[in-house]
Amino acid sequence: MVKEEKEIANRPDNTAFTQQRLPAWQPMLSAGIVIPGFVLIGLAFIGIGVALFVTSRSITVLEIDYTGIEKDSACFKCSNADVKNCVCNLVFSIDSLFEGPVFFYYGLSNYFQNYRKYAASRDDEQLSGDLDAFTAPSDSCSPYDYNSNDQPIVPCGAIANSMFNDTFVLYRVVNGANKLVPLDGKGIAWWTDYNVKFRNPSVTPLKNAFNNTVKPIFWPKPAYQLDASDPANNGFINQDFLVWMRRAALPDFRKLYRRITDGEYAKGLPAGNYSLTIAYNYPVESFDGRKKVVFSNVSWMGGKNEFLGIAYLVVGSLCVLMSIVMLIVYAKFKFPEED
Repeated sequence: MVKEEKEIANRPDNTAFTQQRLPAWQPMLSAGIVIPGFVLIGLAFIGIGVALFVTSRSITVLEIDYTGIEKDSACFKCSNADVKNCVCNLVFSIDSLFEGPVFFYYGLSNYFQNYRKYAASRDDEQLSGDLDAFTAPSDSCSPYDYNSNDQPIVPCGAIANSMFNDTFVLYRVVNGANKLVPLDGKGIAWWTDYNVKFRNPSVTPLKNAFNNTVKPIFWPKPAYQLDASDPANNGFINQDFLVWMRRAALPDFRKLYRRITDGEYAKGLPAGNYSLTIAYNYPVESFDGRKKVVFSNVSWMGGKNEFLGIAYLVVGSLCVLMSIVMLIVYAKFKFPEED
């Protein structure tokens, strides 16, 4: 008797909601719905794939390797680690207008920026302008947190220490004379990195914030002197520094160096001969890497990427093929619907 009373007390209310008597809808995936659905999805994917593939094919890309390992390379003399402050010149020609805006990248291969210990070797508090982190870098930066004299390194960590430091100057050869092509380095980093993630200390002048600290071991100059031509482009908001700190996911990557959009080059690089002067500073032979410069324009879908269009075409074709297979199976083995 007591057991029956407990069951009655615990019984849910006799309502449509608690007794699950509310009206519901359940899709009935019949052949008349699934097969046309696969066809429509396949055709949509094929259409998108064609658009992506054609657009990607219209993008112009010029890549020039300047590692200098080969003896016939213009930068062969600079590949020797014993040669310091080496400068080499790459000469190339463009047959027709390289439509703009033109983006100038540097590329590295066999470089694993996604390695876990490398990716964690940084101090985010230091990079956000916290002066306390200047004098006491995070342990995650080790062994690039203090120098041999126990002085704190700012910015610390393996990522900052390995910052790419080759520099480039582009000339257009006109009647045997070199005409400088202006390179725009403003706004090449992510907006969130420049305005949110990385900040300089609120100290004026900026140099004073770095008192009693030292620059990274492999840097030729401290962070507050990264750009001598623009005082606002120094410290942790330097555009080249921000681009480098945005780690690449794959071992072969390229990073934006400059844009070519000013003056007569707003519509692109005219046909003709060009000379690229390279200050060769960044060693890559120790990890069997290679260096290259890349000139490219972009489209509404971004840079050149044929894989995305091919992937859409393959998936769309498979959907159409599966719809045909299902139609054949249904026509051959369909069963009468039960009452």
